[in-house]
Amino acid sequence: MTARLASIHRFPVKSIGGETLAEAALTPRAALPGDRRFALLHQAALHHLDGGRLRKWLPKSAFVRGAAAAPLQAVKGGWDGAALHLTHPDLPDLRFDPMAEPEALAAWVAPLWADSGKAPPARLVEVEPDATEERSTQALTDVKQPWVSILSLSSLAALEGQLGRPLGRDRWRGNLWIDGWAPYAERDLRLNRMRIGEVELKLTERIGRCAATSADTETGRLDGDMPADLERLFDHSDFGIYAEVRQGGTIRPGDLVEVL
Repeated sequence: MTARLASIHRFPVKSIGGETLAEAALTPRAALPGDRRFALLHQAALHHLDGGRLRKWLPKSAFVRGAAAAPLQAVKGGWDGAALHLTHPDLPDLRFDPMAEPEALAAWVAPLWADSGKAPPARLVEVEPDATEERSTQALTDVKQPWVSILSLSSLAALEGQLGRPLGRDRWRGNLWIDGWAPYAERDLRLNRMRIGEVELKLTERIGRCAATSADTETGRLDGDMPADLERLFDHSDFGIYAEVRQGGTIRPGDLVEVL
């Protein structure tokens, strides 16, 4: 079967919401534009700020995240013009300008984070360079490297069959979904090159999964233990693979996918 790009997804705020894109312009050695641009720092991590600004990438433990609070997994939404529009089944909708109202998200998310056992939400941040540096493109992804995440619809279907229940795409928070690969073929593609439309990528590392994937993204409630299920089935907790963009260009759903 010919493999094609099925969908493109971007997550403007780390662990909080997400959106589907009609196209994306990828640049060599850069993350998907706008992906994890923002993250919600908790109070115990405020000491990382330099002059009130975040100057560098931080690990996910510094932020509000789904692995510590399953209800966050049910947040949906992304950009609506110059504002972010977010929804959750247990909260009123939130529409806010992240540049002008950075405090709005911390207040809205607080009830979803309350049982995490972690410090309260504090500040919405993005990586900002010093005045002497060029504008940063550092994404606040789980890995410091500027990679995109690639997942397979056939692998998802196979895993759903093995677990006997639907899982859906949202819990994995992947950037690019591929249709047409053999189930789990991506596991053996590490260090291979691939092409999506006019874009060329090098596949780098498998994606290890955390407790965030154990939550139902419609309800924000745990419906299993996904890392444990993956370990039981495969002796590892990987699902999906990272890739580095080597040759840039614009990609769209339907583009041909070739392993080189």
